[in-house]
Amino acid sequence: MRVTELANAMNTTPDTVRYYTKIKFITPSKNPDNGYKNYGESAQNRLKFILSARQLNFSVTEIKSILIESDKGHTACPMVRDIIVQHLNETEKQFQAALLLREKLKNVINEWQNKPDKAPTGHMICHLIEGEFEGETLNISSSDANQGDNHE
Repeated sequence: MRVTELANAMNTTPDTVRYYTKIKFITPSKNPDNGYKNYGESAQNRLKFILSARQLNFSVTEIKSILIESDKGHTACPMVRDIIVQHLNETEKQFQAALLLREKLKNVINEWQNKPDKAPTGHMICHLIEGEFEGETLNISSSDANQGDNHE
């Protein structure tokens, strides 16, 4: 199978196949007549594993570790279980943080609903966000303010 054929068979893109080839997660053979890369059943099976692991949010580094264990003939299942437990714990923390943010947003919407609009000043862009309304301040800790920096 060539790059595009493998990509189509795995419901992914040729760039994805090329990427995993470049980082040596899958290895094609080369056709001696034309130099084209050909992917066999082994590469297809590995790519299927890689794509499945990515759907479970495994990182490239984690997948590499799993493939190394497998290539040594060792079971990677204990490592996979440990990684999944870590992912679940991280997801649970993110979920709880999202629930807290949701509640905070609902409260802010209720608080701000009847507050007047104010024009920007040299000291303030929007009094709602900056928390200044008749001496009140919005109670947001610095750790809360930094959580929005995860957009990169």
